[in-house]
Amino acid sequence: MVKLGVNIDHVATVRQARLAKDPDPVRCALLVELAGGDGITVHLREDRRHIQERDLILLRETINTRLNLEMAATDEIINIALKNKPDMCTLVPEKRKELTTEGGLNVVDNMDYLEKQIDKLKFAGIDISLFIDCDKKQIDGAKKVGAKIIELHTGCYANSKGKKKAEELDKIISAANYAKNCGLLVSAGHGLDYQNIIDILQIEGLYEVNIGHSIIARSVYIGLFEAVKTMKEIIITYSKTNL
Repeated sequence: MVKLGVNIDHVATVRQARLAKDPDPVRCALLVELAGGDGITVHLREDRRHIQERDLILLRETINTRLNLEMAATDEIINIALKNKPDMCTLVPEKRKELTTEGGLNVVDNMDYLEKQIDKLKFAGIDISLFIDCDKKQIDGAKKVGAKIIELHTGCYANSKGKKKAEELDKIISAANYAKNCGLLVSAGHGLDYQNIIDILQIEGLYEVNIGHSIIARSVYIGLFEAVKTMKEIIITYSKTNL
């Protein structure tokens, strides 16, 4: 069955808006686990707009599932990852002015640098995932620099309609099949919600979906436990993967 990684960045976004104690991402992470979430994802950004290093420390000490740290491959964040040892690091591109990650990592043009940074993390026993677009050259690059997992950027699919949406879905399916044939585990994420995820779950051999905004948004109405539980039920119902 496809795993559900829940991104709790937006819990911290609300907290940081008032520089308050609540809502607490760590407490929310425990609710995610109780509701059936298979892992917790957080993005420690260079500008610390939401998740703080203290959150990462507490999550590492507290959660019982897998901790996935999204991060730019900078020396500062690499050193924080090496100190706290999440189960997995997902390397993503990062721009200071973006609202959220706008596209996949350019592996092809940064292979030497990425390989050196990835080697540091792998030596510490951390699994490596790269957040990339549905591009065969980027997939080949991810394999060459030593990634174990790729997370395909589903934002274009999520933001499209009609024929364009179908075309974007075909790109994801094609990229997923190519990556699996390269020996990579394939995850998907960005912009997935309670409706558009159903077609993504039809992809054979999909390893994981990472979902944040739609779950946290729904939790405002029905509570975090029920929001995660509902998403997990959809994955169980529609998943084509049986791992």
